[in-house]
Amino acid sequence: MTRDTTDGRDSDDGIDPVTLEVLRNQLESVAEEMGQTLIRGAYSPNIKERRDCSTALFDAEGRMIAQAEHIPVHLGAMPAAVDAVLEYDPKPGDVFVLNDPFTGGTHLPDVTMVSPIAPEASEDRDEANEEPEIVGFAVSRAHHADVGGMTPGSMPAGAQEIYQEGLRLPPTRLVEGGERREDVQSLILANVRNPTERRADLRAQLAANERAETRLAALFDEHGRETVVSGFDAVIDYSRERIAEEIAALPDGTYEATDLLEGDGITDADIEICVSVTVDGDAIDVDFSGTAGQLEGNLNAPIAVAKSAVYFVVRCITDPEIPPNHGCYEPVSVRAPEGTLLNPKPPAAVVGGNVETSQRVTDVVFTALAGAAPERVPAQGQGTMNNLTIGARDGSFTYYETIGGGFGARAGRDGMDGVQVGMTNTLNTPIESLETEYPLRVERYALRPNSGGDGRFRGGLGLERTVTVEADATVSLLTERRRHAPKGVAGGRNGATGENLIDGESVPAKTTVDVAAGTTVSVRTPGGGGHGDPEERDEAALEADRSAGKRTEPDERAERKGTDR
Repeated sequence: MTRDTTDGRDSDDGIDPVTLEVLRNQLESVAEEMGQTLIRGAYSPNIKERRDCSTALFDAEGRMIAQAEHIPVHLGAMPAAVDAVLEYDPKPGDVFVLNDPFTGGTHLPDVTMVSPIAPEASEDRDEANEEPEIVGFAVSRAHHADVGGMTPGSMPAGAQEIYQEGLRLPPTRLVEGGERREDVQSLILANVRNPTERRADLRAQLAANERAETRLAALFDEHGRETVVSGFDAVIDYSRERIAEEIAALPDGTYEATDLLEGDGITDADIEICVSVTVDGDAIDVDFSGTAGQLEGNLNAPIAVAKSAVYFVVRCITDPEIPPNHGCYEPVSVRAPEGTLLNPKPPAAVVGGNVETSQRVTDVVFTALAGAAPERVPAQGQGTMNNLTIGARDGSFTYYETIGGGFGARAGRDGMDGVQVGMTNTLNTPIESLETEYPLRVERYALRPNSGGDGRFRGGLGLERTVTVEADATVSLLTERRRHAPKGVAGGRNGATGENLIDGESVPAKTTVDVAAGTTVSVRTPGGGGHGDPEERDEAALEADRSAGKRTEPDERAERKGTDR
């Protein structure tokens, strides 16, 4: 196995530590350049402003070797997309497009492109015209603002089967032998709203994948083909060894937890997610047996999404400096019975599973592993992406946003205010861009005072985003933590629950409704839980919260002191 690069010994792949470290950073920079190419080339605000996209490099076996630091729920699930493409005998010059959650995807708006990489294809073919060798795959995944289906934005709250959620693409050649298949692109664009925007975003993904091949060819020129390909194994082995050491430092045992989803858009009844996490030496087994069965509504989550959430948590409780690649995932096994919430069978609706169920899986695995690493596990954050979609049925516009909230307090620090938590880390859509691109007007965008749970360290504050719709439209909301508050830990208090309002009237956590021009939509997001006894909070911190307007409620501790006198 590869040794830690600081110990001065060569890896078993014959690469010295300095070269390995240089190559690792260069491979990661390739993935980052792919992401920048995608963001700069995209047309929709959801990608160019919010950066709801991810990019990564894989080796020829389908193992992730480098990723950009983009969307956690995308990245952990990408290997399933490459595995699916490998079944279709990919050739140099091909580009596959897919979004089918049952064949490598997560949910339908997340469109993935997978390109075989054969850097010598244009220069190194011999006289026999032999097909160049595929050395890896470039992968980009982007959330498209609409992929068809029963509502604008393709995020309907009431879907009961995947056919209602949009166009479903198994791995399909969009480019074959270097030539774009216009018939396939035309088929896709005929089934989506705003095809001009979709076409531009697809081109941006193609450009991102092409950038990977160009950059990898440059690395071949710099280091030599054999060194670079050997480096794929070396960086994976290095991460595997590092993560195994971190897991081995955790106390062996089985740790269990249960958490709840607040209905699935069809029923409001609570839905149970159960987990049993076993730490055994340098391996972790995560078993979701006991979790609710497959749902009628659309909060079902493909097993790849559940794996993403688990991988994210394991990364959080171990050393974050370990290079994120396939090696990080090898010591972690994830199981969920087929036909359940976290491993549904087609034609289950799944669009909410990727965005909301993934968040609850993160929460429940964190809660379980608090028994093994309490100092590394924060109080619960907002636990939702607060998905807001507003669009016109004629396809003239589709606005989609996930809205930040409170991050849970940590053992030595307050939670962050108004940020994305867990399985997403997108930016917000700037007000200037939002009002320029869409017939929407932002009335309020502010932190919610008093929404963070009290504690020695305060939970982060939620947000309020209020938007007036200036055209007839359809509004879809997929949200959580409207009934069950994010929990505090170690004596800390719970964060505030969220709330959704249309024209001032409270609406369900998951709803789709047609509205007239002039309607106002408000999303008030949850706060994070507090950490530690509120009585132990520093007086200066309390005063700072009051001065910043983060706390407006009476100080119970000061009132008690006055009474005691």
